[in-house]
Amino acid sequence: MPTDAPVVSLRSVGVCYRSRGRLLGGATEYWALSDVSFDVYPGETIGIVGRNGAGKTTLLKAIAGIIEPDQGSIAREEINLSMLSLQVGFLPQLSGRENAILSGMLLGLDRNAAEHRVADIEAFADLGGHFNEPLATYSSGMRARLGFSCALHSTADVLLIDEVLGVGDQNFRVKSNAAIKDLIRSNRTVLLASHNLATIRELCDRVVWIDNGRVRAAAATGEVLDEYMQ
Repeated sequence: MPTDAPVVSLRSVGVCYRSRGRLLGGATEYWALSDVSFDVYPGETIGIVGRNGAGKTTLLKAIAGIIEPDQGSIAREEINLSMLSLQVGFLPQLSGRENAILSGMLLGLDRNAAEHRVADIEAFADLGGHFNEPLATYSSGMRARLGFSCALHSTADVLLIDEVLGVGDQNFRVKSNAAIKDLIRSNRTVLLASHNLATIRELCDRVVWIDNGRVRAAAATGEVLDEYMQ
């Protein structure tokens, strides 16, 4: 266990989604997360595994501050967090370039700093002239390229990566997977939610297994994945 103080601490975190019934008007509740507790230490890479609908994306959104927990608490040190999840915060009426600037400002950059990183985003996304066209004209693959590139060029202390390995066409998938691996190996703090267990095993120091919104296991990568695969 690392000796440094954790950069993120979750204690008994619960997130409840509520919806109103169509027939009788009664509200229904679904607890996407229940009693989730673990710590994240500087420089480590934590894998988040679980079946579809287990609560992995909700967990990352709660850590990022996109949603607030209904129960428990999430303590964050004075750090910047960035969630690498495609198309978060994009506006369809704006161009790719304008959305790239906006995404940087949403992460806390001033306009000059956000504009300064646009050239790198444009080069990595490789959208050609479409970069200056409205997002509404983009295909899903083009949106994925832009979303990935914007998130990739964040300078956040903690990266939250939500199942974005394998986006776009074959060439872009190879490039994006390599870029994520480089980020993880750069000693930044990373939480990686993925179904790609080979990648989790290769890159992660620890794994948190989410099952029906609860932590089924949280331990060394090999230990948890061996149990998960059974």
